[in-house]
Amino acid sequence: MKQMANEEQTGKSPTPPWEAKKASSKRGLLRKIILWSIATGVLLLVLYGLKPRPIEVELAQVRTAPLTVHVMEEGKTRIRNRYVVAAPVSGQMKRVSLKAGDEVEANKTVLTVIEPGLSPLLDARTKAQAEARVAAAEAALSQAQQALEMTKTSARFAQTNWDRVRSNATAGSISANDRDNIEREAEVRAKEVRAQEFALKVAGYEVTQAKAALIQFAHPEAQGTPLEVKSPVSGRVLRVEQESALVVAAGTAILEIGDVRDLEIEAEILSRDAVLIRPGAEVSVEQWGGDKPLKAHVRRVEPAAFTKVSALGVEEQRVIVLCDLDNTEADMAAALGDRYRVEVRVAIWHEDQVLQAPSGSLFREGSAWKCFLFNAGKAHSVAVTVGRSDGKWTQVIDGLKAGDQVLMHPPDTVKDGTEVVARE
Repeated sequence: MKQMANEEQTGKSPTPPWEAKKASSKRGLLRKIILWSIATGVLLLVLYGLKPRPIEVELAQVRTAPLTVHVMEEGKTRIRNRYVVAAPVSGQMKRVSLKAGDEVEANKTVLTVIEPGLSPLLDARTKAQAEARVAAAEAALSQAQQALEMTKTSARFAQTNWDRVRSNATAGSISANDRDNIEREAEVRAKEVRAQEFALKVAGYEVTQAKAALIQFAHPEAQGTPLEVKSPVSGRVLRVEQESALVVAAGTAILEIGDVRDLEIEAEILSRDAVLIRPGAEVSVEQWGGDKPLKAHVRRVEPAAFTKVSALGVEEQRVIVLCDLDNTEADMAAALGDRYRVEVRVAIWHEDQVLQAPSGSLFREGSAWKCFLFNAGKAHSVAVTVGRSDGKWTQVIDGLKAGDQVLMHPPDTVKDGTEVVARE
């Protein structure tokens, strides 16, 4: 007790001075370690943030597959066989009651009635002209009959050839292209027979109408007898040229008739593309109103081009290409009519095994084509030699191989050697 009292009186602590300094230095060192750790962590975070990260890209694979190059152009449907009914004699024509779209039947449906007028020139020359028209019509009828027989012979041969190939051909004995050509030939010949039958009916109608003009010479008492103008073929009325009752001259167009089930497609193709189109080429008919494209084939490429001014005011040389719808598409195309707008894609080149890359992976650098090849997490610029393209895929002649992965639509930040990562 006395010792404690003495220490309080003297004001001295029992802890030595050197011990207090030692404890203070330990606390300062701990604070420095904590501060340096925080500073180091912030520096590492800053360096990590500044480190370039791999660029996310979309990858696609180079493949070997069939490739077909198409030419796409607007077209329109049209009736293959149409007939303009004209007045066989001069006289007073009664009003035409038929409208566009009405069904007519050959040699039964009365289109209109004409009351022949009294001709002031019932002389030998007029009679000779009428007889000459009858003779010309009969000659045309005979020619149509011969053409029909020739067409039927060709159609029978084509159908027999197709039946033989279909029944005897085994896998690999004939190429798919030759098989399709033989089948298409049979279809085309069958349609030609149908067209010639139509022409024969028209020729027979012309003979009937030409003979009607001679009635007033053979039977003068029948000059005022009304003449019924009947439909020469079965089909639908496409257009009424003269609807109201009026006095008509011989040869005046009254209405137009056609078979809407027999359609063909007319496309105006640029001449530089038309030279690559061959009869029999596959055609896809799109934007016609249906859910699925229609299948067709090229029947004819007309030899003469014509000048057409585009919407931009540029003069273009275009060629008419006629296409036939396949028989299997008849039900789907039933809603189409004459002069309907469609879009056609005509095949101008095809190969079964083509090394091809997506068109979106290729870009021009100067006059050379290049793409970025993905390898070990980096993009490597490679020069490629390209061929034909269908817009989505492009033929690769040199520079890539099947299975290579390429960058799709590479951004400007991608350079040769840039680290990239595939986008999920």
